[in-house]
Amino acid sequence: MLRVIACGSVDDGKSTLIGRLLANTGSATEDQLDYARNTRRGGSTIPAGEVDYSLLTDGLEAEHEQGITIDVAHLFLDLPSGHRVIIADAPGHEQYTRNMAVAASTADVAVLLVDATKGVREQTHRHLAICALMGVRAVIAVVNKLDAVDYDQAVFEKLASEVLSAADDLDQVASVIPASALSGDNVVDPSPNLPWYDGPTLLGALSAWEPPDRPQGDYRLPVQYVIRADDFRGFAGTVVGGPVRPGDSVAVAGGGVESRIERLLGPGGGDLDHAGPGTPVTVTLADDVDVRRGDLLTTPGALGNGLSPATAYSATLVWTAEEPLRHGRSYLLLAGSRSVPAVVTSVRGRMDVVSGKQFAARTLGLNDIGTVELTTDTPICLDGYRTCRETGSFLLVDRVSKETVAAGMVRHALRRGRNVVPHAYTVDREARQRLKGQRAKVLWLTGLPGAGKSTIANALERRLHSMGLHTYVLDGDNVRSGLNKDLGFTPEDRAENVRRVAELTRILLDAGLIVIVALVSPFRTDRAVAKSLFQPGDFAEVWVDTPAEVCARRDPKGLYAQAKAGTLPNLTGLGQAYEPPEHADLVVDGTGSLDDATDELCALLHD
Repeated sequence: MLRVIACGSVDDGKSTLIGRLLANTGSATEDQLDYARNTRRGGSTIPAGEVDYSLLTDGLEAEHEQGITIDVAHLFLDLPSGHRVIIADAPGHEQYTRNMAVAASTADVAVLLVDATKGVREQTHRHLAICALMGVRAVIAVVNKLDAVDYDQAVFEKLASEVLSAADDLDQVASVIPASALSGDNVVDPSPNLPWYDGPTLLGALSAWEPPDRPQGDYRLPVQYVIRADDFRGFAGTVVGGPVRPGDSVAVAGGGVESRIERLLGPGGGDLDHAGPGTPVTVTLADDVDVRRGDLLTTPGALGNGLSPATAYSATLVWTAEEPLRHGRSYLLLAGSRSVPAVVTSVRGRMDVVSGKQFAARTLGLNDIGTVELTTDTPICLDGYRTCRETGSFLLVDRVSKETVAAGMVRHALRRGRNVVPHAYTVDREARQRLKGQRAKVLWLTGLPGAGKSTIANALERRLHSMGLHTYVLDGDNVRSGLNKDLGFTPEDRAENVRRVAELTRILLDAGLIVIVALVSPFRTDRAVAKSLFQPGDFAEVWVDTPAEVCARRDPKGLYAQAKAGTLPNLTGLGQAYEPPEHADLVVDGTGSLDDATDELCALLHD
């Protein structure tokens, strides 16, 4: 099986090229060809009765109407060499780069189109870079639309030189073919319009492809499902890496427990004598070993060769969300069947897709490619992406919106992630609460600047202190004068500010204290992530609801005056949005009586 991704800038002619390849190899049905002959989209210049080859690949109605590729279309054809081919027709628009990255993640060969009339563009470089990151080393570049430049050899050679240079910088092996998808030149058969070219056609180049000799490394079996029945306990998954056989030694990555594969069952339930990469199998073990969904079975030797649990990794991200990456914000890291909370702790650099060089960056935006460091809440076993695609890749998902925000490729585990082992102390939170005669609790007060959060927090602490209770207030400005003095007020820095305060709050809660947090914390996602660090019942979100005009009139710190003068651009409520809680545990009227607000908070604590 040969997997191909067709990519390049928008309107470079990918759909037409693939459509002609399908039609000329007999891979398109008569119904499809009839549809392509009799249907015309707006602005089409193809005469009625002739085949519009782009219609053979674009399946969405919006694609037909707009004449563009939006989602990845997977198409099938058989080559004369006997290879079965799956072609992923990837969109060229920049906003659909995320779709292209997914298609590249499983490809063996990239067919990269370059429009002879427009040349090599930024999106061309971006697609090359993403293919390189995704492990696609073989590139067939097609300089298309040569009919529009009278099949000029000089134009072809100039563009071929640019593509070969860019691919070489990314350690890719590339060949370049001149063609015209519209006229059919050099797609399936050699063209008389290109007498100066004696290389293969596109079909010939694909037919000549042979899978590279890859060393048979240690096998991996990510456990997707645990099958239990009478006197049977098996672990189902798809083999990756190297082959596996009955009798092979096996270890559970992370636990280090070893056993032996007793039986190897195929998809139909029959016993197999071996299974290669890509084969779905069920294995049974000779010993009663605790294995769960999400665990990774592998050869014992792999555990001493770089595969071991870690909580910190260096990785390359392709950022696919419109909202930029924010340090300190907790995302869900999805790797196979594992899902763990993860935080991007730093951005080490952003790639310039044209030059291939890394530049300093604090964040990543839509379609950016960058190197980051991230940490996970619990140890997880990930390979380097170059070692194994399947166990070295992951997705980052926003924990609130559930939107996939990035595709990641592991570079390597960070040693510091392996050397941190939490110590369990005898005196715990329960013991500290009993000594203080109280139940620890977090009250997180959020609201606009000037809403009255600090004033209410101060009054509440006075009341609780007079009752003999042990408290502590974490005030936004006070924390920023010490622990968080290095942070600004961008959305990224605000996310990190909330993360640090939440972690400190968790420590104070463990000390048995009633913790009152007075923090603007303007974004719902950041507050939701903070709340997720605590057990149910330990955390209460309190919205101090004060109208913006009242806050501006109070202006106790002069912030609104500075914002209106243009010297404070990121003030929440004016220069930056504030997202009020949708399901607050308590809403306090910031314009009401201070005693009433304190009573409501005390009642919340009592409950």
